[in-house]
Amino acid sequence: MPETTDPAGHGAGRIGSFTVLFDAGCPVCRTARHWLTGRDQLVPLEFVAAGSAEARRRFPGLDHAATLRDLTLIADTGAVYAGDAAWLACLWALADYRGMADRLAAPALLPLARGFIAATSAVRQATREPGYGEACDDSCR
Repeated sequence: MPETTDPAGHGAGRIGSFTVLFDAGCPVCRTARHWLTGRDQLVPLEFVAAGSAEARRRFPGLDHAATLRDLTLIADTGAVYAGDAAWLACLWALADYRGMADRLAAPALLPLARGFIAATSAVRQATREPGYGEACDDSCR
């Protein structure tokens, strides 16, 4: 999972916050956003609609079509997490779920976590509301 301090202990490389690019047209993603915002966060999570004008303005170098296919997190350090790494980083950001994220990222459980995340992504694609995507603007928030 993401490092919170550098090896020298000076705080360089410390992740202070994550921006979560989520699919605002997906009921699963909106539910996950609501659940995440209701938990104590060790690393603050800010949510921005994937593909929105705001996401494009803030992160011009990203493949925004890809952010609509896979959950994407951007750390304030510039690190980008996508897919299963993004889902696990969301858990890692939460006070009561950091240990679970570390366990799920371990080699023994990572295949199980990836399977769950792939199934969630399939449901997401099947339940996505029409009208969201490349043309998504800030009304998607």
